[in-house]
Order: sequence, then C-alpha cells, then structure tokens
Amino acid sequence: MTSSKIPWYRQLYLQVLLAVLLGILIGYLWPAFGKSLQPLGDGFVRLIKMIIAPIIFCTVVHGIASMTDLRRLGRIGLKTLVYFEVISTLALVIGLVAVNLFQPGVGFNIDPKTLDPKSVENYTQQAHSLNVSTFLLNIIPNSFFGALAEGNLLQVLFIAVLTAFALTHMGEPGRQVLRFIELASKVFFAIMRIVVYTAPIGALGAMAFTVGSYGLHSLNRLVELLILVYATAGFFVVIVLGLVSRWCGFSLFRFLYYIRDELFLVLGTCSSETALPSILEKTKRIGCTESTVGLVIPLGYSFNLDGTNIYMTMATVFLAQATNTPFDLSQQLALLLVAMLSSKGASGVTGAGFITLAATLSVVPTVPMASIALLVGIDRFMSGCRALTNLIGNGVATLVISRWENEISAEQLNANLLTASTPLPTPELEPIND
Repeated sequence: MTSSKIPWYRQLYLQVLLAVLLGILIGYLWPAFGKSLQPLGDGFVRLIKMIIAPIIFCTVVHGIASMTDLRRLGRIGLKTLVYFEVISTLALVIGLVAVNLFQPGVGFNIDPKTLDPKSVENYTQQAHSLNVSTFLLNIIPNSFFGALAEGNLLQVLFIAVLTAFALTHMGEPGRQVLRFIELASKVFFAIMRIVVYTAPIGALGAMAFTVGSYGLHSLNRLVELLILVYATAGFFVVIVLGLVSRWCGFSLFRFLYYIRDELFLVLGTCSSETALPSILEKTKRIGCTESTVGLVIPLGYSFNLDGTNIYMTMATVFLAQATNTPFDLSQQLALLLVAMLSSKGASGVTGAGFITLAATLSVVPTVPMASIALLVGIDRFMSGCRALTNLIGNGVATLVISRWENEISAEQLNANLLTASTPLPTPELEPIND
C-alpha cells in the first residue's frame, strides 16, 4: 500500500505536525493549561521507552546469532566505530567553526556571579559523576533483567551481544531459543505500531508544556544562538551527510522523505528515542540486514550523537563569549579533545545534551560552570535540533555500513527508498486457534 492511497489526514507526519502547531498555540495563549498537558508528552515517551529495550535486545540477539561469519560481525563493528568517530569529530569541528565565525555571544556582557547556580544544580551533579571509569562500569548492568527494566541502551546491547554469542554455541537448543526471540520481536514491533498512533497526542502535550513553561519570550536575545545551532546542524546534515550519502550511491533527501514520520515525531517530542523502534524497522524494510541494523543503530545512540556534538562546542564557546571569558585557539582545541570523550559519557541519561555540556565545562574550567544557567530556558528548544540531527546521523550511518558491506546495491537502495510505503502498517493479528 502506497502513501498516495492513504488520505492526508491519516498520515502520521501530518498529524504530528498539526499537533505541534496546536501545542505551540495552546502554550502561548493559555500557558497554565499548556503546562498541565505535560503528562501527555511524558506518557507517550514512557510508552516508547517501555518497548525500546526488548526491541533492541531481540533485534541484536537475532541479528548476531543468525550470522554465521563472526569475522564479518567484527568487521562491521570496527567499520561502524571508525565511521562514528570520524563523523562525530567533523560535527564538533563544524560547531566550533560556526560559533567562532558568527560569535552569537559577543555583546551579552554577563557577569556569572549574577546567575543562579541552583537552576542547574541537578545537571552539574550528574555531570561530575561522568568519567571514563564510571562510563565503562555503567555498561555492565547490576542484573540481566535490570538492564531491560532500566532501559539503558548500552547495557541492553551488552547483554544482547553476550546472549547472541551464547546461543551460537548451543546448537539446536540455541536455534529453538532464537526462533522464540524472533516471534517475541514481532510482538514488540506490533505493540510499537499501536503505541505510535498516539504520537500526535504526545507531541501536542510536549510542545504545549514547553511553550507554556518557558514561553516564546524566553528565547529573547538567545534566539540568535538558537537559529545558529539549527542552521549549523542543517549544514552538517545537508553537506557532510549529503556528501557521504552521495559517495555511497543513495540520495539523502530521498531518505529524509522516507523517514518523515520519524522526523516530525522527534521534533514534536524533542527525543530521538521515540523514533528508535520505527527507524530499526524502516532501515530493515529498505534492504539493510538485521545484523547491521541491530548493531549500528543501538551503537549510534551512544557513540554517534552528531547533534549533541554540534551543540556542545557551540554552547561552550557561546558561554565564553557571553561572559567575556578569554578562550583562545589552544583552549578551544583542548575543548575539542574533551568533547570527543564527554559526548560518549552521557548516553542513556535523561537530558543527556545538557548534562554532557555541564560535564565538558567541569573539565574545561576556563568557562564558569554557573554560566550554563543562561541556556536553561532554551534547552528544550535546542533538544529538538539535537534529537533530529542524531536520528538522521544514525539512519545514514546504517545505510552507509550496509553499502560498504555490499548488502544492497545503490540502485536497489534508491528504488526501495522511492517505492517504500512510509506510513506504518496497521498490525495484523492472526486468530489463535485452540
């Protein structure tokens, strides 16, 4: 069934877009009522997070355990990590160049002593707990089912890889368990398709709460930074990811059109996690193998946060400019090195972008930590940009790795992107016969 046969009012991306616009209107005209709609947005995000862990677990286990060539698995993993590091570093450099070129913080003349450090106390406390040893230990869950219960993606990926390798050495009993996991995966994806129909309600509640809580006036003079971050992220997506896509033989814009439902969903909820289950399904639908999808996308949500990287470097230098803090080239290069590590340290943490920024400032003491209070009012608006860029970056990475592995030809991939049905199909449940 093609999208042209579906009435416009039933297409998810249009429903979400209308809900976002309505949420902005409600939050602007009736702020108190808009703030009261927060449970709608939070409830939808919790529904999505409820099924992320089991979907990731089933996808990774089935993908790896079904792969007979373990050397290929290692090759895919190595290619993925190298690609992530190169692209993530480019995102950091582009953010650094843009903020130095346009200097959005110059002229603010903010005295950090006049800012209230209590407004960011929660973020700074979490930031101080982010270090290499803590990050590595956090990969190991307290218990097997604890990882699934808490929804930490790195922990879920860790136990999924262990389970997959265990099943490959169990012979026929392992294959029986694998068949059960495949059936369980179909159940979780069917649940996801049901849940995603409530996306417009969640997007309306999230946007009404954001505008109602902070108001459009909260952008104030920070609107220049907001616009610059979005423009820089757009440049990164169109130029960098566009060139990478063209090099690998597929159209970036065709891919963006293909995942338009997910893009509007992320924009409305300001969370890339809400689109994680459906991006897993859609990348498989256009020809990427389950093993590649199951490895690249979960890893990307922890190691390929392009939007977060752009935001970190731009926000740090902006705060230095706004507080008239000297921040020369050598210090900015040091910031680049720190950000390359700290951008991986907050995966799976609520408010990861802001916490990562706080963690970076704690290591780069030149910029006063209290200055991040300047960004509290617009961080919710910034998070939409971070989430969109992260989602697109991980989707493109999956197609790139699939092309490098010759899983699908460029012609077939473009044809699939052009003809694939973007609206999520209604789950068809077969009757259970006694």
